[in-house]
Amino acid sequence: MAPDAGEELPVNDIHWMTAAELSRAYRHGALTPETVVKALLSRIARYDGGINAFVSLDAEGALAQARQAGHEIAAGNCRGPLHGVPVALKDLIDMAGQVTSCHSRLMLDQVAERDATVVKRLRDAGAITLGKLALHEFAIGGPSDDAAYPPARNPWDTEHQTGGSSSGSGAAVAAGFVPLALGTDTGGSIRNPAGHCGVVGLKPTYGAVSRHGVFPLCFTLDHVGPIARSSEDLAIAMNVIGGHDPEDPGSAQQTVDDYTAELSRGLRGLRFGLVRHFHEQDMQASPEVVGAIDDAVHVLRQHGALVTDVNLPPLARFTTAQRVIFHAESWAVHANWLRERPADYSYIARRKLIVGAFLGAGDYVQAQRWRLQLIEAVDRVLRDVDILVVANSLEPASAIDDEVEFARTYARQARSPFNLTGHPALAVMCGLSGKGLPLSLQFVGRCHEDDKVLRAGAGFEQVTAWRGQHPAIDREAA
Repeated sequence: MAPDAGEELPVNDIHWMTAAELSRAYRHGALTPETVVKALLSRIARYDGGINAFVSLDAEGALAQARQAGHEIAAGNCRGPLHGVPVALKDLIDMAGQVTSCHSRLMLDQVAERDATVVKRLRDAGAITLGKLALHEFAIGGPSDDAAYPPARNPWDTEHQTGGSSSGSGAAVAAGFVPLALGTDTGGSIRNPAGHCGVVGLKPTYGAVSRHGVFPLCFTLDHVGPIARSSEDLAIAMNVIGGHDPEDPGSAQQTVDDYTAELSRGLRGLRFGLVRHFHEQDMQASPEVVGAIDDAVHVLRQHGALVTDVNLPPLARFTTAQRVIFHAESWAVHANWLRERPADYSYIARRKLIVGAFLGAGDYVQAQRWRLQLIEAVDRVLRDVDILVVANSLEPASAIDDEVEFARTYARQARSPFNLTGHPALAVMCGLSGKGLPLSLQFVGRCHEDDKVLRAGAGFEQVTAWRGQHPAIDREAA
């Protein structure tokens, strides 16, 4: 995307630049990839000791990739808008020659022999891989001190948790360590940290992004997707990582031609359906969350969108079906290790995974029957509206060391319905709590209309100031 006439390229705060802004700066000679990587490595060295976003950094490799990208771009051989852009990966995504730890003692010797499909696609696009990011152990644990690495902390207030399980991905983008990160989402694990860390995260349509080379949690619920600081960057990333992959049995044949195509169309004319009963009746959100969603709906209407209340089946019906499938499938992945090496799991991961041992085949089959009914219910509502407006977390991020409060608030969310149904869901910031912690909502669309969901996100960002809000980690560390 070429800049408008007279546009000034932002180069002062490199760590807050988006992937799109970096790409424009490269093409106009205002920055080089090597300068950017050096700046980000310096920032990580200075601040990540208090945040723990990264579990491993490949500084030497990243600098070598940056020099190569700089030479190619200078020679007029730009591969696209991610060429020379630093990216980091949730550490259950394989990167050849690097350990895929899954944040677990069970995996510390597991060196990947080849890149995951998404990593190969990023490399082919010229993106620079900085390193691997923290997560909740095996994408199911919590922020615990008995896993392989310390838990990631929220850059807005390091006494608070990030949300998970893509905890390091949300923290790294929010802290200005990297403009783009990849995460996974089985019950909300991209949208939770995106929401708690004040950035944007997309759970794509089920099967839109390959999971080949990504350690599984649940075969029919897992999604891979991007976290960034703008919906534009999410769309740019999806153009690279999206698309059919024959090596992933769950990969969708249907694809979106260009995820950026609708970004500039704004909010006017979009029909939104507000799923108010999820957060006001089925499971009451905190007053701050309710107020932030109401304010966001007012903004949508102000800028030409039509917003009406819509009804889905009760939230509990979605979450019950999703949890049965979640526990059954995660047990299938971990049963042998849990029998042979239970002490090597963190307490939280072991406690959650063991639930699947007590489910029967009938429970799983019944949940899958409900699933089909619930998919049809969401599809039926989306025939009359373009986008659903849904709460994300129903509380701000809890204190990271308060186990009771973490347990109470973590399940208070409206994300998991769309892992069950496979619809694309985008988390966007829509407010700040009284303690200065981010609040967010979701935009949910029809399957394989991720581009329209991203249009809603981009339109909302254009008419609100939330995208420009950043945690003051520089000031706190001074």
